Amino acid sequence: MRPDKNQVTSLALFCKVVDNYGDIGICWRLSRQLQQEHGVAVSLWVDDLQCFRRICPDVNVNAEQQQLQGVTVYHWRNQGGVYSADEIADIVIEFFACDIPEAYIAAMAQCEPAPIWLNLEGLTAEEWVEGCHTLPSPHPRLPLTKYFFFPGFTDKTGGLLREAALDQQRQQFQSDPLAVTAFLAQMGLTPAEMASFKVSLFCYPHAPVAALFEAWQANDTAITCLVPEGVASEVVEAYIGTLAIAGAARTSGALTVRVVPFVAQADYDRLLWSCALNFVRGEDSFVRAQWAGKPFIWHIYPQDENLHHVKLRAFLQRYSAEIDSLNQYSLQWNGAVAQSIDAPESWLLLQAELPKIVRRAAQWQEQMRSNGDLAGNLLKFAATLKGAAQEKQGKMRG
Repeated sequence: MRPDKNQVTSLALFCKVVDNYGDIGICWRLSRQLQQEHGVAVSLWVDDLQCFRRICPDVNVNAEQQQLQGVTVYHWRNQGGVYSADEIADIVIEFFACDIPEAYIAAMAQCEPAPIWLNLEGLTAEEWVEGCHTLPSPHPRLPLTKYFFFPGFTDKTGGLLREAALDQQRQQFQSDPLAVTAFLAQMGLTPAEMASFKVSLFCYPHAPVAALFEAWQANDTAITCLVPEGVASEVVEAYIGTLAIAGAARTSGALTVRVVPFVAQADYDRLLWSCALNFVRGEDSFVRAQWAGKPFIWHIYPQDENLHHVKLRAFLQRYSAEIDSLNQYSLQWNGAVAQSIDAPESWLLLQAELPKIVRRAAQWQEQMRSNGDLAGNLLKFAATLKGAAQEKQGKMRG
């Protein structure tokens, strides 16, 4: 099938890793989906290949350029370099306001027509993004216009990242007990741990994990907490009594804490699907937890002047306005309220409402699906801009 005249065929995505794993996780998922589902030739520019390798083991950290699952990956070392117009992609994306090389921008200005230039922003549930989504920002000197593109939770935003086959893959995995058992065995779980209430824990170092462990130890139900290597290491090591490396585990009271490997993205999805509750952080795992359809607690990336608490409250207002225990626990987990987590009581209140949270998770998924997916919405917007530019160019020639 020949591409439509307004279809884009190439895309360059620039990513500077600020939030470990979250930034590159988003960009890597988006790159693969654009290539695999839409046939776009994607060039992914990444400044931290070591971090990238944690979620994609095939990464060669010493390579300046490499092919990974159909995506061309460049090691983005500095703001230098020389570029020509024929090296510029149809769409150029700077992720979360990173500064792409000036020489690359200068080459963009030499293209006819100019490429679609997007600033892919961070995810927030705040209402103001609906008015800023797709707003233009003309370059002060060059004949280029950059557009702001916001992921989000309404049809007035770009939606959320979601691969076309994700729901089917999740349902197929969860309906196959042998597949779930084999995966958990691969993670090192014993039969008793597999039968317990399983929780995945992915958080920033300042999370009140010690209080969480205290509550779970006193629980009436056996709980297994699966913690990836490198997450909450100090608290985990204090609990286990040894280094927090994959395979390390200890049971005390009702709680077993087990350290699991830091896995590639596909296996992280399976980990979320296998657990009854997921603690997630940042943006990438936060979105994946929503598509997992399980209860989750979000640890939001901290910002100056506690601006992240505003973002957290905006999301909770949309997601769980009628689930008091989830709202309160989420605020306490993020230090957004004066009182700290009252370990056993806060957990018991949340635990009692888990069936209600499960029902809300399913409703939320349906709501989010109706907004389309981020990759598809991005390409539709780019095609619209390209078509308008071609029409304008045609009128000028006429």
